Amino acid sequence: MKRAGEGADEAQAWPHPREADVLIGHEEAERALLGAYRGGRLPHAWLIGGPAGIGKATLAYRMARFVLANADPASAAVQAASSLAVDPSHPVARQVAARAHSDLLVLERTLTDTGSLRSVITVDEVRRTVSFFGSTAGQGGWRVCVVDSADELQYPQASNALLKVLEEPPERSLFLLISHAPARILPTIQSRCRKLSLRPLTVENVVLAAAESSGRGKDDSTLIEVAKTSEGSVARALTLIGGGALDLHQQTLALLETLPHIDARALHALGDALGSNDRTTIAVFVDTIDRWIGERLKIADANANLPWLARLAEVWEKINRAARETESFNLERKPLVFSVFGLLADVTR
Repeated sequence: MKRAGEGADEAQAWPHPREADVLIGHEEAERALLGAYRGGRLPHAWLIGGPAGIGKATLAYRMARFVLANADPASAAVQAASSLAVDPSHPVARQVAARAHSDLLVLERTLTDTGSLRSVITVDEVRRTVSFFGSTAGQGGWRVCVVDSADELQYPQASNALLKVLEEPPERSLFLLISHAPARILPTIQSRCRKLSLRPLTVENVVLAAAESSGRGKDDSTLIEVAKTSEGSVARALTLIGGGALDLHQQTLALLETLPHIDARALHALGDALGSNDRTTIAVFVDTIDRWIGERLKIADANANLPWLARLAEVWEKINRAARETESFNLERKPLVFSVFGLLADVTR
């Protein structure tokens, strides 16, 4: 799992988004950012939304590097640019990758004094923006803040603290907020951001991106299989590659399809499969649950089934909160499995 100040994928074998120099499948979104900057009409805040693991953070860091490396939007280099790419050998690219650029602030979950990962981005973290934007930019005049992710802002304290900065943005400031569920972000924050929605990647693009990150060949049969079940998420495909992750995903999905019936013996087996220390397994479990609920939320919304929609959304929040606490405090996984399926059984009856 991620260490202090690092993104969600840090502990995996693939590059962190701040190190990635390739963006696959989001050319339209990249052109929108480049066009806004080149035209001198760059909004001070962007809410980059879309499913988890499709490249939102990669795009955000790509934009941050470009702005920090090209402080003048009217420069010949910016006007001639066809993408937001910055040469990996460029000083800005190296500094961003090393978390050493003084004009880039990243807000994300951090470690507690006991070494566990916090479940939220705290208000104290967000308050760092006051001194960050209050000082003079050191390398070109731009200050950039990446929030990864806005879904994890402590509510309401951290959300309100960020809102205050967004309401009165300093000159030459840029906020890049990443969200897996933009509709759930505080409406007042949404209203102060330009929204940029990213779509899930195609299977072909997942294969290309996962091959680039994992070092596997594009014809690797396992890679192709997980790409087909990844629902457009590179992070999900890369997670499913490892060990028995794909089997665990399928085991969880099979039990979900039997709801509201609960097979206690099967849940015990699933709890055993999650283990106690492997954080990849709990990530696969929670991701499978999230996506299953997400599909049913879409169906309820399409059918205007508002009461059930509200109940399911509430259950979704409870499950994610319980999962974060289990992960943060390294609790036993089997009680989480029974709790999750108990909540889902109640709401699906």
